[in-house]
Amino acid sequence: MKNIWILALSLLCLGTSAAPAAERVITVFAASSLTDVLQEVGSAYTADTGNAVRFSFAASSVLARQIESGAPADVFVSADQQWMDYLQTRKLIQPATRADIAGNSLVLIAPTDSKLTLKIAPAFALAAALGASGRLSTGDPASVPVGKYAQEALMHLGVWAAIETRLVAADNVRTALNFVARGEAPLGIVYATDAKAESRVRVVDVFPANTHAPIRYPAAAVVAAGSDASVFLRYLRGAKAQALLSDAGFTKP
Repeated sequence: MKNIWILALSLLCLGTSAAPAAERVITVFAASSLTDVLQEVGSAYTADTGNAVRFSFAASSVLARQIESGAPADVFVSADQQWMDYLQTRKLIQPATRADIAGNSLVLIAPTDSKLTLKIAPAFALAAALGASGRLSTGDPASVPVGKYAQEALMHLGVWAAIETRLVAADNVRTALNFVARGEAPLGIVYATDAKAESRVRVVDVFPANTHAPIRYPAAAVVAAGSDASVFLRYLRGAKAQALLSDAGFTKP
């Protein structure tokens, strides 16, 4: 009987030592406009560290509220400062880990086959360019960062009142992009990186930087995140991740 117990104990120890180590996974909630590039960054991070990254992409407003409701995120990357501030004032992120990782530009887009030309300037003919029934696609200005930037720029240029009722207020920037890509809206306002990633649209013109707040992407560890979150955040600010962001059209933070 004693020998049987010794054998069983030996097998148990062997099985324990042979079991693979638990995989360490970082869960990152990130703005929709970062979808393509962060997946590349995640693959590079996994190759370099052996640790996996799981992403959830949506509008920054949606993600911030999910974190507020207890969603299990380790890192939050917002498309504007407001939604990061929203979590910080509620003590839901680690302020010491917060830093901008990238910047972007705001552009007016049209379907690739559109012949429309338009120069962005004060009082420019945006409403006329939409035609009799066309609508302008962008994020919902009430909550989605790209829509807020768009509203600010159009108000600065004095044309917001003319198009306010003709807005397709999308739930995130990629949805707004797709309305134009599919030809369902003749014009849209998105980030330069989204336009670059979609072959079915072209940039009509770029909004001057002084017409809206700087477009910056702050990233931070969520309050309950472990040390791996800080490691990933450092990686985002490192040379390899920054090179990938630059290749995708993002500017330096």
